[in-house]
Amino acid sequence: MNSRMRRTMTGAALGAILFPIVAACGPQQTAEAPPATTQPVPEATTPTSPAPGTQASPAPGAQTNAENVVNLIENNPSLRTFSSVIDEADLGDTLNQGNPITIFAPSDQAFEALPAATRERLLRDENRQVLRQILTYHVVPGSLTANQLQSGQVQTQAGESVNVQVDGQQVRVNDAQVIQPDLQAANGVVHIVDRIILPPNVNL
Repeated sequence: MNSRMRRTMTGAALGAILFPIVAACGPQQTAEAPPATTQPVPEATTPTSPAPGTQASPAPGAQTNAENVVNLIENNPSLRTFSSVIDEADLGDTLNQGNPITIFAPSDQAFEALPAATRERLLRDENRQVLRQILTYHVVPGSLTANQLQSGQVQTQAGESVNVQVDGQQVRVNDAQVIQPDLQAANGVVHIVDRIILPPNVNL
């Protein structure tokens, strides 16, 4: 009886010791789960930090339109003759003043197509007013890109109208064709044309 009682008491004692250990192990595993779900929460805010850096990219784009139409023409290698003629006619300040403008600028090849005697005659002092009339006939009010031009008569700064003809991607101004459109400047747009556009009352 005594040995049986000892075994019974020993088994009960072991059960009393093991039960709280097993019971303690169960709650510890479930209690450790919530901290794992709370750790990723602050990491969600880190991807937003690069966003302000993307706002710096427009700065170079703003500088592309910094020069005015006269400077744009002066710096274009295809418009050196047109630039020098603007200087000869003292039109630089006039073109840079007032509202935005659109210029149909004849290329160097367009001027080379004129006879040398005609070019020399235009640059004489007594023909300065005629030269200014021809140049301002290439200028229309407003900053008009190629896709904004429409067929019809457009008034120029010379007081006479030019006939704009738009056919798909092709734009003609009187008999001249636009060969390089949409040179953007701070105060307008320049389209390079392949011929000099003459007012109706001027005969070279």
